[in-house]
Amino acid sequence: MDVIMPQMGETVAEGTLTVWHKKVGDTVSSSDVLFEIGTDKVEMEVPALADGVLTEILVAEGDTVAVGTKLAVIQGEGEAAQPAAPKPEASQPAAISTAPLKERPTRDRSMKLSPVVRKLLAENNLAHTDIVGTGRDGRIKRGDVLAYLKAPNAAPTAPFPAEAPGAVSGEGITVVPFSYRRKMTAEHMVRSKSTSPHVLQAVEVDFSAVNKARAKIGPDWKAREGYSLTYLPFIAKAVCSAIKEFPHINAHIEKDHLVVFDRVNLAMAIDLNFEGLVAPVIRDADLKAVTEIARATNDLAKRARADELTPDEFANATYTITNNGSFGTLITAPIINQPQVAILSTDGITKRPLVVEQDGEDMIAIRPVGILAQSFDHRAIDGSYSGAFMRRVKEIIEGKNWVESVS
Repeated sequence: MDVIMPQMGETVAEGTLTVWHKKVGDTVSSSDVLFEIGTDKVEMEVPALADGVLTEILVAEGDTVAVGTKLAVIQGEGEAAQPAAPKPEASQPAAISTAPLKERPTRDRSMKLSPVVRKLLAENNLAHTDIVGTGRDGRIKRGDVLAYLKAPNAAPTAPFPAEAPGAVSGEGITVVPFSYRRKMTAEHMVRSKSTSPHVLQAVEVDFSAVNKARAKIGPDWKAREGYSLTYLPFIAKAVCSAIKEFPHINAHIEKDHLVVFDRVNLAMAIDLNFEGLVAPVIRDADLKAVTEIARATNDLAKRARADELTPDEFANATYTITNNGSFGTLITAPIINQPQVAILSTDGITKRPLVVEQDGEDMIAIRPVGILAQSFDHRAIDGSYSGAFMRRVKEIIEGKNWVESVS
């Protein structure tokens, strides 16, 4: 049986083989995890899907190949071995030998760690024996390490990040190699900046109306749902409403065309505990209420940090929001998530003195104020269009009766 690179999602054309869990000569069953593959967003375990002996490995760990590429061969019981296609000796890695490696001792399957897990263990000064793995055959997953670190009785970690595997140190410096996810993110960001002429616009927003709704609904919400009702779903709802009036914000650029979408598939950037960012999608966000957006965002964040999202959950985004507000940032100039034409950053919301008008008189009041900043692609839209959109988002946030709409 030929083992091929599987289709990880409708929009995914290639993947990187990150870990082989079997070696040539091993007997495998259909339920065994044979290898792991990854994209810039997710990692996935792939079972053998057949019983037999692994007779060939054709793609080495770290190689990126297209969907449908032949990766290995499993010879079933009673099947005749198929001769491997001849390859130049110089390009044949030793690890891909078709001869069974009988001299190698059998390793505990739980020791077969992905690069992400190895990096987490190293940074937190942990040994693999500290962690109970929940993967197949007791293998340690990224979520297992994160759960251990959050546990109240977790062992203390090193005061500074430990040197990552492969790091090169010298006097006063430590050189840490990029993880696979960081490499892919870096490539995507550089490509976006070189593709789109980025322009930043920002508006200052009074969140008093949102605060009234949060004050009324928030305590019951947290008691029922187990997490806080934050500003983010209110901002997302306002953005979706404004997009209906300014549809060219919700678009992709394809060659010399602007492809405008009726559906608002809202990507929400999620921090993976400083291990990188992903942006899974809330589909048809414009049709959802604030509370539905809040639940969807929380669900995506939990599953993203547990490595439980599928590639299709990142597909077909039309607009992106990135939220740095929890860190108290003032203003952020985000990089556009290609091939979209705009991205919104939400920053810290704090009490500030604000000039307001009351009964025809100007007065200073203390209000919850934050800055919303949008980077847009100047090829697709101009500053006046983006500015009008941002003004409309501000008007909705400040003027909507959120208590009535959320209750």
